[in-house]
Amino acid sequence: MKSISLAIVLSLCFSTMLFAQNPYSVKGVVADTASYAKLQNATISILNAKDSTLYKFTRAKADGSFAISPMRKGNFILLLTYPAYADYVSPFVLDSVNRSFDFKQINMKSKAKLLNEVIIKGQAAAIKIKGDTTEFNAGSYTIQPNDKVEDLLKKFPGMQVDKDGKITAQGKTVSKVLVDGEEFFGDDPTLVTKNLRADMVDKVQLFEKASDQATFTGVDDGQKTTTLNIKLKEDKKSGYFGKVDGGIGTDDFYESQLMFNKFKAKQKFSAYGISSNTGKIGLGWEDRNKYGTSGGENVEFIDGGIYISGGGDDLDSYGGSYYGEGIPVAHTGGAHYDTKWNEDKESINTNYKIGSLGVKGRKNTLNQNNQPDRIINTTSDQTTDNSIFRQKLDVTYQIKLDTTSNLKVMVDGGLKNNDTYLHYESIGRRGDNSLLNSSIRTVDNEGDETSFNISGFYNKKLKKLGRNYSVSVSQRVTEKNDQGFLNSDNITTSL
Repeated sequence: MKSISLAIVLSLCFSTMLFAQNPYSVKGVVADTASYAKLQNATISILNAKDSTLYKFTRAKADGSFAISPMRKGNFILLLTYPAYADYVSPFVLDSVNRSFDFKQINMKSKAKLLNEVIIKGQAAAIKIKGDTTEFNAGSYTIQPNDKVEDLLKKFPGMQVDKDGKITAQGKTVSKVLVDGEEFFGDDPTLVTKNLRADMVDKVQLFEKASDQATFTGVDDGQKTTTLNIKLKEDKKSGYFGKVDGGIGTDDFYESQLMFNKFKAKQKFSAYGISSNTGKIGLGWEDRNKYGTSGGENVEFIDGGIYISGGGDDLDSYGGSYYGEGIPVAHTGGAHYDTKWNEDKESINTNYKIGSLGVKGRKNTLNQNNQPDRIINTTSDQTTDNSIFRQKLDVTYQIKLDTTSNLKVMVDGGLKNNDTYLHYESIGRRGDNSLLNSSIRTVDNEGDETSFNISGFYNKKLKKLGRNYSVSVSQRVTEKNDQGFLNSDNITTSL
């Protein structure tokens, strides 16, 4: 009898724990009013009744059902949207009495069948699914004055932005951010998200961008890039705007940033500059992929610093790595211009970036190694003075020759200069202070690199549906010169 009672008590406790962990929920089924057909993938949004901001969202399953859990108690608005159907809006409340709300079957009306019925347009859909594109309505989210696009993205369900500005959407890294469908400073997502104001944004579209060839021919070649397209409000597409940030601190620390933009119809011009000795870089160099690899190097320019990794030895020239040691002095800048003309048949997109980073530092290390038969004390001193200067220019020209053929030409070039200086001294002594070993090493390197790339892509559709031919040519020229000096003096003594 005692064992049975204990089992009942444990079962009740387990049930109570489950109930306490997930107390509030909402569910229902979405269907057509006339045919009662279930509306798969209908968008279900839960809004806060107080300010109509988005709280949670999901999509209806194949049988039209949906369920959202866990929820919290409060006043909410259910918003259902589906292409070619009128939006469905209904308020509901979750509290200690009504912990679960079941809408049962919600019958949505087709816009074609409404005819003369009066439709009162309410809250705009916060999220819409259009094929493989997820569109977020910026007006459905509450933003603060001076918020940037980055702050707006953090409010979108399924989207995260980390401390370095890296964007993850639905589990995938966003490597390209467009502005009104055009590239903006190449493929550096943070330049858009950290500098454009959130109140300029009308819609944000998330989709898998196909390659140029797949876009033109309609034949999927499997090459896709997770992309965000920032659509600006019509009244924000013309005019001037910018920002200036600056600050100084003790011990001569400073940080400043300038951003200027001029938008006029189909023309966009932007320029920026950053100067600091706090480790702030903020902008990426790699035009192909800020978070990927290129040429055997992994490049990351982040707010906390800059890091370029790659294999090498002591004679490698300085690649721009900063690990939080020493005083970094960074100066970066750039300009962007793009426009369309000839009835949008021709377009040009160009970007220029320039920057330098210098890091000076001193490090002293004291180490004691306790072994069973002896003690070794080691003292080391290291002085470093490293610098790198880089600049890059890229231009992309596109022309629609006729209704069946396109031509795209891309040109880019870059220059890099770097200097490395390191002086290292170490002394190892036994427990009785007698000399065990000593080492003095000096490294002094200089490096220069020049690169030039040009590529062209021509594509033409043939008369027979699905048939086309394309021609792609490319040429890359790289010249690299390095010279280095290594002097090492090592002494080892024995008893």
